[in-house]
Amino acid sequence: MPPTNILNRMDQTPARERFPIARRSLRLAGAVRLNWLQRHQHGFNFALHMLGIPLAIVGLVLPFFVEWYWGAAAFVLGYLLQWSGHLIEGNDVGEMIPIKKAMGMKTVAIAPRYAPKPE
Repeated sequence: MPPTNILNRMDQTPARERFPIARRSLRLAGAVRLNWLQRHQHGFNFALHMLGIPLAIVGLVLPFFVEWYWGAAAFVLGYLLQWSGHLIEGNDVGEMIPIKKAMGMKTVAIAPRYAPKPE
């Protein structure tokens, strides 16, 4: 039997069947992005997250280069910026939603003023 060239096999495979893991991952990433955008519709909340997320990530890396307390301060400040954004928007911080659900407490994933209206 002659050797099969992998490129020839890919040409014969329908596009929807190529790279199934990557396609599923991209679909999941798209769904996560849409959920995130729904929960951050207030402009000021969005802006605070654009500052707070990088600051918190830098706070995780800083202790490897400077004194630990600079990293801790950056992480806490970044998280506080995001938390205050959720207070302004009127919804729960994402990390608290599963905890509150497990405790049987009411959660607000999307602020009532931005929630889809029931028909």
